[in-house]
Amino acid sequence: MVSVTNPDEAVEAVKGGADIIDVKNPAEGALGANLPWITRRIIQCAGGCEVSATIGDMPNLPGTASLAALAAALLKVDYVKIGMLGPRNVEEAKILTGTVVRTMNEFKLGAKVVIAGFADYEKQGCVDPMLLPKVAREADAWGVLIDIREKSGRNLFDYYALDEIKKYVQESHKLGLKTALAGSLGKEDMQRIILTGADIMGARRKVCKIQNNEPTIDTNKVREMVNIMKMTITLR
Repeated sequence: MVSVTNPDEAVEAVKGGADIIDVKNPAEGALGANLPWITRRIIQCAGGCEVSATIGDMPNLPGTASLAALAAALLKVDYVKIGMLGPRNVEEAKILTGTVVRTMNEFKLGAKVVIAGFADYEKQGCVDPMLLPKVAREADAWGVLIDIREKSGRNLFDYYALDEIKKYVQESHKLGLKTALAGSLGKEDMQRIILTGADIMGARRKVCKIQNNEPTIDTNKVREMVNIMKMTITLR
């Protein structure tokens, strides 16, 4: 899964072999939401790839979250991702997630709901991501993701040991959930990612180049990461 901010980046990610195009706006947070018309254009440029859309580092506002999710789903994305920033505990997280899932069901929309926790949750004051698989199962969400909200040079494995992530993935799978891992992950993390058994790896920073003083998706870096992943899986 490659996170993109505009249609040009989507094209680069598709050319590089990404399986999922993830629409986001890092200027508004780790899971910042992009504008509807940009999201629609990215979907048009996705080349048949599945598309996910983040709806924000969400406060504990179920109504706001459900309306944002409704808008994303109406654009025909495959996945709606919620950054669980506002909920402080399992019960709040369950209510927020359940409201979004109910919205998908009430309006008969096919977008899968993914709830995302933050590895730096203690600093952010939000719910522990290790508790979110139970939340997702009870709220009937499709999957869970761990990311890092405050990008400070540390990646996911600076917060969690490999065995901790493996246990998280195994428990999620036992609950019938799909798992995604993100948080400044790159090709050097590929072996560990494969060992966790996670279903999806998300990347942005490590597949970008600097162009006009701004990071932008680099087809060659995406392709390199995809090829390393395929080779790593083959050699297991």
